Amino acid sequence: MITGELKSKVDKLWDTFWSNGISNPLSVIEQISYLLFIKRLDDLELVKEKQAKRLGGTVEKPTFSPEQQDCRWSNFKNQNAADMLEIVRDKAFPMIKNLGTAGGAYAVHMKDATFMIASASLLSTVVEQIDQIPMEDRDTKGDLYEYMLSKLSTAGTNGQFRTPRHIIKMMVELMEPNAHEIVCDPACGTGGFLVAVAEYLRELKDSEGNLVLNAAGNRAHFNSGMFHGFDFDPTMLRIGSMNMMLHGIEDPKIEARDSLSQDHGAVEEQFTLILANPPFKGSLDSDSIANDLAQVVKTKKTELLFLALFLRLLKKGGRAAVIVPDGVLFGSSKAHKDIRKILVENHKLDGIVSMASGVFKPYAGVSTAIMIFTKTGAGGTDAVWFYDMEADGLSLDDKRAPVEQNDIPDIITRWKGRDIAKDSDRKAKAFFVPKEEIAENNYDLSINRYKEIEYEEVEYDPPLEILGKLKGLEDEIRADLNELQEMLQ
Repeated sequence: MITGELKSKVDKLWDTFWSNGISNPLSVIEQISYLLFIKRLDDLELVKEKQAKRLGGTVEKPTFSPEQQDCRWSNFKNQNAADMLEIVRDKAFPMIKNLGTAGGAYAVHMKDATFMIASASLLSTVVEQIDQIPMEDRDTKGDLYEYMLSKLSTAGTNGQFRTPRHIIKMMVELMEPNAHEIVCDPACGTGGFLVAVAEYLRELKDSEGNLVLNAAGNRAHFNSGMFHGFDFDPTMLRIGSMNMMLHGIEDPKIEARDSLSQDHGAVEEQFTLILANPPFKGSLDSDSIANDLAQVVKTKKTELLFLALFLRLLKKGGRAAVIVPDGVLFGSSKAHKDIRKILVENHKLDGIVSMASGVFKPYAGVSTAIMIFTKTGAGGTDAVWFYDMEADGLSLDDKRAPVEQNDIPDIITRWKGRDIAKDSDRKAKAFFVPKEEIAENNYDLSINRYKEIEYEEVEYDPPLEILGKLKGLEDEIRADLNELQEMLQ
């Protein structure tokens, strides 16, 4: 989680932009992102130079050519304000616009990018402030973006709740992606799920202890064919592309798509893994909904349409772990029942992790769950695994302070060791429910429908004894009142 010190630095940076006339929250985030990107490029280059010097070699594929050395953060941050503005505006910013692979997603999204800082004094102040923000830790960088995005006036109002990094990491570990996956997040935002998959695969080793990305062909697939993300917000597309490139993915396929609309483009059965927390903003205009999704489930509700979308995007045998609002699990409308029946009967619904309602605080108090399923087209659900997550290592109030209680390690352990023959105790945190029972309950997937709560027996005194005690208390009160009355006379 982001620290109080880092929050105060970001707040100060934010206020600096606002007081200098750049008040659109998205514009502020975008301009900060460009500068953070330039700084991070230089930080990474400095690391490569130190390694080369230590090994007695030269830097392979340097980011900055000899003519671009003045574009480096470590160089221009020491310039006077006027020279700094000229370098950043006329050299460094054009450089990052053209940094991506020719014709790649990054280059496409950066085509219309604009550097809005026109004041030399503003740039100088902002560079000085950003220079004090630690960028070495990738998690800190992710939390930094999350905190900045929380400042958007629209955050939460359209169902756009930023997914906490520890929840993303948990979902990735539950899915255990391999080096041959084709991963997609159809509502990728800043690319948090895709980055988490990349981080997971960087550490993944085979049975002999070798890094899987070092095997033939795996690195090339990782850099160009593995990662796909959709979003319709140009700013998010630019930020997401920058985020992916900063995490060492050379050519991520981050595309501009309104995934649920008629003009989404013909994308189907292309991905082996979907990880997502799409925005659930209520209802869409029926005329704008893609026909192929409307044929799966007749509804205007985005939370149900996204589930239909995930099924369309997955290859046969492809898997998904997605966050849904609780209403999807127990909604009584025909559309709610239909999509749940499709997942249970036509595909393989693997598991439901019911999350505590405070997971998305302070931005939202909505109750959510993680649905895990496999696209088969031919059924396969024998029983559904449920887990009742009560704690995630942070307090469930607006402060979200660290606490000792944390179910996440237990969720991962039990998921990997789940056994339909053994996990039958409905009083436990994790248990299986047979498909037949779910069907009998109108495909209700709420954990409360199946979990058995064990009540502790409490022994009370006999009623006459309780009445006797009450009378005794009344006598004591009456005596005290009489005594008080005598004192006042």
